[in-house]
Amino acid sequence: MKALWLMASALASPAAGLVIAGDILQETCAGRFVLLDPNDGFTVGKDNFNTCHLYAFDEDQNIVLPEPIHVDSGGLNGLIAQGTEVASHCMFFDSINDTQFAFVEFDAPILGIAAYQDTMGATDFLARTKATFIGERLRGLEENDEVWIDPDRPDRLYVLWAGSSPGDYIRVFTERSVGAALV
Repeated sequence: MKALWLMASALASPAAGLVIAGDILQETCAGRFVLLDPNDGFTVGKDNFNTCHLYAFDEDQNIVLPEPIHVDSGGLNGLIAQGTEVASHCMFFDSINDTQFAFVEFDAPILGIAAYQDTMGATDFLARTKATFIGERLRGLEENDEVWIDPDRPDRLYVLWAGSSPGDYIRVFTERSVGAALV
């Protein structure tokens, strides 16, 4: 059974939404956190990275949702409401056959996570970058992968996943990005 945890906190945090840091805490291979620039143009999926690195990049920022979106974790009853301003981010682990326990920090609280093919596909309209997703049928988490929000730091997301073909992919939605608005 696929596990997806959400541990949210009611702590107040500053409103911004960019990926600011990440680290691998435990792994079966030698990887590092890599923050990609989506304006560089690259493809994600179908084993085109095949490394032990944890990757993240910012997608569309400060978008007012034209309709509610379904999330696999977070939101109110699994939804982020229409009219909510969100920042979207992608995280992935495209290793050959390794495991990783890691985290990524954002400079805004996390609102929800799309962790499976249907919710990722339905939110692709928030992925407006030069990054191209290929092999969309297998996006999301695999069996026994886990993702959860730190209960004491709602801006930190932990992942425990095992990479295999084509890897693990999630989309993270945070509150509005003040940092992105300044760029």
